[in-house]
Amino acid sequence: MPDLQASWAFLENSDLVSSATDVEAAIGKVAADIQERFKDKYPLVLVVMGGAVVFAGQLLPRLRLPLDLDYIHASRYGAATTGGGIEWHVEPPRGVRGRAVLVLDDILDGGHTMAAIRDRVLELGAESFCCAVLVEKILQKEKPLTADFVGLTIPDRFVFGCGMDAKGFWRNLPEIRAMREG
Repeated sequence: MPDLQASWAFLENSDLVSSATDVEAAIGKVAADIQERFKDKYPLVLVVMGGAVVFAGQLLPRLRLPLDLDYIHASRYGAATTGGGIEWHVEPPRGVRGRAVLVLDDILDGGHTMAAIRDRVLELGAESFCCAVLVEKILQKEKPLTADFVGLTIPDRFVFGCGMDAKGFWRNLPEIRAMREG
């Protein structure tokens, strides 16, 4: 059973990175950009579970265009705070063949998970691949891909809220917070 007291202590020992108002505005901007890019397409939207469910739930109702929706589940973190190897829980569906695919995820950190998703989607015959992320972490090293749509850029800190968790805690926060250093 999760430690309730530890989860509250974890929240109290964090800093606000982006307010709920900033997150809401960022999602609106991403929705407008996606709408413009896909206005003449019928995309297959793949939501990366579990982190992107909050982002997708707020973004999808803002898209006034026909689309198909499915999900994938790939992770490098699990309950840890540092990434490991790619673990596929649910791979992309075979229905990606010949489709314009838009993948929604919560965060583009080092980019390795999204690069693996891109490679697999294209390997399965997708016509094209684009990705939208709620947040992109600013790192000092080069990433294997660039997100097509980014809501917010954040510092290189371990963040949570808006679908992102920290040790399993606080995916449900409307704002984005970061663990305090030290």
